[in-house]
Amino acid sequence: MNLTHKAGQLGIIIRTMEIWDIIYTFSIWISRIHEKVLSINDAGGWYLDDKQLHFVVTGLAGMLMLLVLYPIFKWLAKKDHTMVITWLYVFTVVLVISFAIEIGQWWTGTGYMESSDIAYGVAGFLVMFLIYSVLRGLYHGIRRMVHKDKRPTRVYSRDELNLPE
Repeated sequence: MNLTHKAGQLGIIIRTMEIWDIIYTFSIWISRIHEKVLSINDAGGWYLDDKQLHFVVTGLAGMLMLLVLYPIFKWLAKKDHTMVITWLYVFTVVLVISFAIEIGQWWTGTGYMESSDIAYGVAGFLVMFLIYSVLRGLYHGIRRMVHKDKRPTRVYSRDELNLPE
């Protein structure tokens, strides 16, 4: 069932999609890309078969993502933002696992395949990560307040400070 409602006072219309709508929309996008790749394949005179096209297209798409993400992740690591890198990785895995669970339920008949289950699963991770972030921030804040400065203290004489006697 498609639901439409206004989000707050912004008046933004949000349309929630059922899992089959998502799969259908994704399939249409993939189909359009597939047709374009086939036309390029034929126009170029290569006539690669399906397996060869999967090899080339997936390989190129993966390398494109690698070339785009590597400098971003390298910059994040250099700035000591390894938590961001870890979060992105875990978020991706959570999405993949959530979809796999729903597809598995549909395939085996052990449950219903619903997009709201995916949304709730991902929301669960986001909320729990938010709680973790707050607790981690409190821990580091308290630690900074009680942590003693271990730098050597320099004692200045009156003459060095130019103070009147």
